[in-house]
Amino acid sequence: MTSSAAEHIPVTATARVRVESEAFYAFAAAAASGGALGLLLGWFGPPRPLAGEGSFGWISAAACAVTAIAAAGVGYGRARKTRGDEGRLVLPSWRFGVNLVAVSLVHAGLAALAALAVFLVLSAGMIGWQVEPFWSAVLMGAATGITAYLVYLSASGMTTRRMSSLLLAFVVVGTLTAMVSTPDPDWWEIHFSHLGTFWHLSSVVFNGTLIVGGLLVTAFAVYVAHDLAAVAASGGLDPRARWRVVPTLFVIMGLMLAGVGAVPVNLSLLIHNLCAMGLAAMFLGLLAGGRWLMRGLPRAYFRSAGLFLIALLVSVVLFVTGYFALTAFEIIVFALIFGWIAVFIRFLTADRPTDAVDALA
Repeated sequence: MTSSAAEHIPVTATARVRVESEAFYAFAAAAASGGALGLLLGWFGPPRPLAGEGSFGWISAAACAVTAIAAAGVGYGRARKTRGDEGRLVLPSWRFGVNLVAVSLVHAGLAALAALAVFLVLSAGMIGWQVEPFWSAVLMGAATGITAYLVYLSASGMTTRRMSSLLLAFVVVGTLTAMVSTPDPDWWEIHFSHLGTFWHLSSVVFNGTLIVGGLLVTAFAVYVAHDLAAVAASGGLDPRARWRVVPTLFVIMGLMLAGVGAVPVNLSLLIHNLCAMGLAAMFLGLLAGGRWLMRGLPRAYFRSAGLFLIALLVSVVLFVTGYFALTAFEIIVFALIFGWIAVFIRFLTADRPTDAVDALA
C-alpha cells in the first residue's frame, strides 16, 4: 500500500464516523428539546387532535421545520471544509450564505410537510384520539429527533445528485400541497400561477416553493460548476466546450424562478411574465445550445436533451393552436424543466460517487 493510500483510508473512516456521530448528537438534542416541548404542551395546553388546524400535528410540523433549519444549517456549514467538497470552501461568504439558506429552507419545508402527512395518516387510523401529555412528549420528541438526524445527514452529504433530488422533491411536494389546499377548486381553468394569488396558506406554500426552489437552483449552480470542472479536467469534455457558461445560466434560471414566486400575477403581471419567460429562455438555451456548451458529454445525453427540446416545441405548438389550455402548458413546461435537470445530473455524475461521504473514498 502506498503512503498516500494509507493516509487516505483513515481520513475517510474518520469523516464517516464524524458525520454519523454528529447526526446522532443532533438526534439526541432535538429529541430532548421536542420531548420537553411536547410535555409542556400536554400539561399546560388543551387536549389536541392529531390533525387539522391548530392540532398537535400542526405544532409538530412547525417544530420539525425549526429543527430542520437548525440541523441543515449546522450540517451544511460544518461540511464546508470536508475533503471531497472543496467547492463550498472557495465560495464567497455571501454566496455560501445564500446556499445555506436555500438548503435549510428546503429541508424545513419537506420536514414540515412530512410531519403533517404522518399525523394526518395517524388521525385517520385513530379517529377522535386526543393527545395526552405522555404521548405528546413521545410523539414530539420522536418527530423532531428523526427530523434532526435525517436532515443533518442530508445536508452534510450534499452532492449534485442529492441536490437535484432535493429540488425535485421540494418543488413537486410544495406544488401538490398548494393544489390540494387552494380555496378555489377551479384554479386550473385559469392558469397555473393563479395558485399564488390568494390570501391563503396555499398561496404562501405555492409562492414560497417557487422562491425557495429558485434559491436552490442558484445553489445548485455551484455543484454543477464543480462537476463540470471535474469532467473537463478528466478529459470528458471537448476543449472547445463553453461549459463555464452553464452555471451562469443556472443562476439566472434560479433567479427567474424565484421572481415568478416573489411577484404573483395579481401583484404585477408584467414582471411575473418577464420572469417566467426568462426561465423558459434559459431552459431553451441549455437545451438548444447543449452541443456547443457541453460538447463531449455522452451522445445519449444529447439525444435525451433533443427529446426534451422536441417536447417543449410540440407543447408550444399545441398551446398556440388552442389544443392546450394555459394551465396545462405551464405545468408541462414546469415538468420538462425539472425533468431535464434530473436527467442532466444523472449523466453529469454518472462516473462520480453518489454520496458525499463516498466522495471521500
